Amino acid sequence: MNTTIIVVIAVVVLLIICIIGIYNNLVTLRNNRDNAFANIDVQLKQRYDLVPQLVATVKGYATHEKELLEKVTAARTAAMSASTINDKITANNELTHAMMNLRAVAEAYPDLKANQNFLQLQGEISDIENKLAATRRYFNSATKELNNGVQRFPAVLFAGMFGFHTEPLFDVGDAERVVLDKAPEIKF
Repeated sequence: MNTTIIVVIAVVVLLIICIIGIYNNLVTLRNNRDNAFANIDVQLKQRYDLVPQLVATVKGYATHEKELLEKVTAARTAAMSASTINDKITANNELTHAMMNLRAVAEAYPDLKANQNFLQLQGEISDIENKLAATRRYFNSATKELNNGVQRFPAVLFAGMFGFHTEPLFDVGDAERVVLDKAPEIKF
């Protein structure tokens, strides 16, 4: 065999091996991101299960806060019915905002704040929110790794061809960003 043919074959084989490695790496990164969101789904399911109990407890004390309770229920329903990761991110940002408003209303009712059921549910939701924050950080880390993998050379040459693209991070959303950008009000 001619040396040139052997070199060409070796280069082609090496290129194919590199492309397979790039593809496998991108698949691993995508699967890590999907797994990270599945972990968020577990926490969200627990959150969805607790929200009706919390709403029912608050409802007994805050009957005139019907509109807020309906918003929390509607946000929970929207979050549960979201089908894509991006829809779930948006819907859960809305639910988080509604839950913050519900907690603010609860503060206005001294009897409710002392109610054992409310305190237990509030503690469980606080625990879930902390777990959600941790799993969202992991999801964003996995998303960042996927996005880096898609954008790095030489993977960037093949990522689009294989159907890989950058994905959005799980963030607080525009409405919540406005609230978070304000300095907290401290009262004594």
